[in-house]
Amino acid sequence: MHKAPVELQRKKNKYFFMKTDLFEAPDYYLLDDLLTDEQKLIRDSARSWVKKEVSPIIEEYYEKAEFPSQIIKGLGEIGAFGPYIPEEYGGAGLDQISYGLIMQELERGDSGIRSTASVQSSLVMYPIWKYGSEEQKRKFLPKLATGEWIGCFGLTEPDHGSNPGGMLSNYKDEGDHYLLNGSKMWISNAPFAQVAVVWAKNEEGRIHGLLVEKGMEGFSAPEMHGKWSLRASSTGELIFDNVKVPKENLLPGRSGLGAPLSCLDSARYGISWGALGAAMDCYDSALRYSKERIQFDKPIGAFQLTQKKLAEMITEITKGQLLAWRLGSLKNEDRATSAQISMAKRNNVDIALKIAREARQIHGAMGISNEYPMMRHMMNLESVITYEGTHDIHLLITGADVTGEMAFK
Repeated sequence: MHKAPVELQRKKNKYFFMKTDLFEAPDYYLLDDLLTDEQKLIRDSARSWVKKEVSPIIEEYYEKAEFPSQIIKGLGEIGAFGPYIPEEYGGAGLDQISYGLIMQELERGDSGIRSTASVQSSLVMYPIWKYGSEEQKRKFLPKLATGEWIGCFGLTEPDHGSNPGGMLSNYKDEGDHYLLNGSKMWISNAPFAQVAVVWAKNEEGRIHGLLVEKGMEGFSAPEMHGKWSLRASSTGELIFDNVKVPKENLLPGRSGLGAPLSCLDSARYGISWGALGAAMDCYDSALRYSKERIQFDKPIGAFQLTQKKLAEMITEITKGQLLAWRLGSLKNEDRATSAQISMAKRNNVDIALKIAREARQIHGAMGISNEYPMMRHMMNLESVITYEGTHDIHLLITGADVTGEMAFK
């Protein structure tokens, strides 16, 4: 029976086996030629960090459904938190392709790790940077960039997912503060976040963003359990029971549903790169296994049906890479549309999920064990294909864009 390479490690006077990360990234169309030296250096640094800090522990933490909080400092050090945020606010001032490449490498390690960084970057730091006051930027962004503080994003509610505009969370002007009530659900990072970017309606029904800080009376964030997906990511609720929010914690730069949706555009862009990382990991494992697994006196990679699977995988990965790179170029030029981002998110998550399933088949029975990453990626991607816009909603966004007719309103 073929097993993933392992090495013997010692921990608390006990020996245990840790997998050796042999990942080699596929680049069938020589896309590295399209990247700058800086972009490749940033990607390679993130890849090395994932191999050292994530790969050896991820199966253990996934199995016990726990986020490995010890990696937060490292995520900050490799620039995974707000990489495109200007240096004056603690970010690295990188371009959008660099951001995408970091997300690709993190999700190659695990979707939950990428989710933690993606939420911090695009759903917490982005709105503070774009719509916050100067005082808010200087107070929150530097601490978020290093990981000293972790943030979360409160939009989805128990009864309002694909229709966030129907939210019930609301706040009232009480003179010297706002009084916030309501709840949010399926919130990544919520249980250990120091600040939540919460979207709620004012008394006129207009949506605004509020910065709700940990410790405010009436604010709680219980952790959600029982997940079969994103098990190495911490997910919770946000509950607001007459929470007094200082008026200086209102994001002043933009209101209306377009404000949180613009944050989701940034996060969905990151997902379009991240999902490729999961797909690449599954393909790499399947290709290596197909060369090592012998049946009927030859490697299974010599059989036509195995080659068909592998050929289709690398084709779809290559198409997804080109889609993400072009989208990143448009983002750098501030020309990427929401509909273009929806297409890339939908396509790349879809192909990643299909590749995970095909890779599992190539591994046979071994594919269901945590000796290999496919089942973990597959379960994670079942969440990624739903969150930040479901597979079907993104399809209808493209449909509306090309026809001019809205099918889901």
